[in-house]
Amino acid sequence: MKLTLPTLLLLGLTALLPAHAAVILIYHHIADTTPRVSSTTEDELRQHLTHLQEHGFEVIGLDILLNKLQAGESVPHNAVAITFDDGYANNYTAAHPILMEFGVPYTIFISPGDIDSRTGPVLSWEQIRRMSDDGVLVANHAMQHEKMAQPEPGESEADWLKRMQQSILDAERRIKEETGQSHRYLAYPYGEFSPKLEALVKELGFIGIGQQSGAVGPSTKLTRVPRFPAAGRFAEMSDLAQKLRTLPFTILEHVQADPIVQSGQNPPTLSLRLQVEDFRPSQLRCYAGMEVIEPDWLEDGQTFVASASKPMNRGRSRYNCTAPSISKAGYFYWYSQPWLYGRSSD
Repeated sequence: MKLTLPTLLLLGLTALLPAHAAVILIYHHIADTTPRVSSTTEDELRQHLTHLQEHGFEVIGLDILLNKLQAGESVPHNAVAITFDDGYANNYTAAHPILMEFGVPYTIFISPGDIDSRTGPVLSWEQIRRMSDDGVLVANHAMQHEKMAQPEPGESEADWLKRMQQSILDAERRIKEETGQSHRYLAYPYGEFSPKLEALVKELGFIGIGQQSGAVGPSTKLTRVPRFPAAGRFAEMSDLAQKLRTLPFTILEHVQADPIVQSGQNPPTLSLRLQVEDFRPSQLRCYAGMEVIEPDWLEDGQTFVASASKPMNRGRSRYNCTAPSISKAGYFYWYSQPWLYGRSSD
């Protein structure tokens, strides 16, 4: 078949078009009396769901999304998955009726040890079973919501990894005992992870899910799946609407992206090798808090290096890197790199 100029132009444009992408939202409390930073009101949740409904977004189950990613399949256009961390009781009393009213699937990540001991304002197993019966996915948030990214002071690496494996498997066992569900999804407590923990998660056959922001797509690393927060100031519709219009960079290699910051390497350096056809490298910017970082591009034209000018404070922080899409007006590519320096505070 002879290719005409219009056909060639069309093929060239198609090559630029990004693969379908999805966004995973993370909620904690649905209440107006809990800490604002981790809370979304009932009115805000309704506003979010109404926006998704009215603007052509398809809310799908987290299992459907992750199964497609595992199989290397394209995800539905403008797909959104909804998740809740920590298993607060208001997920059942406040959020569940609203989500059922809108008829959308969602996932709760729970720490069974906290449920068993009734630690904090958490769900009961009876409530969790009712949610499960209504089709809610129940998944793993470690046994005791413990910090998982690195050994405790004085703990050997071998003992730490053994303890983490026990926590993950015990939590999965308790969830299956109480609900019959076992999806082998682990949402890292506090969103903290490390390469050695990622390796363990992969070895155990789990998918690891973080709290760093970003869209998901075919090149998403399944031991550090990103989610956008939808609580506190991020619950405002003006902010969330833009996050819903994001795309995942096609990451060819995580050259330098270890979340654990060593004392001699602070500020940390992020380096990724990307497919750059659908954005202009000159427009990529990274942000460390209020600081704008101008990345350096290596000679291969695909690898950038970014580092803040000041050291990280102790605890959790991140770099957010974005660039506007060429082919999809109003959409931005988005990658968030979490950092953990020293022992984080809760």
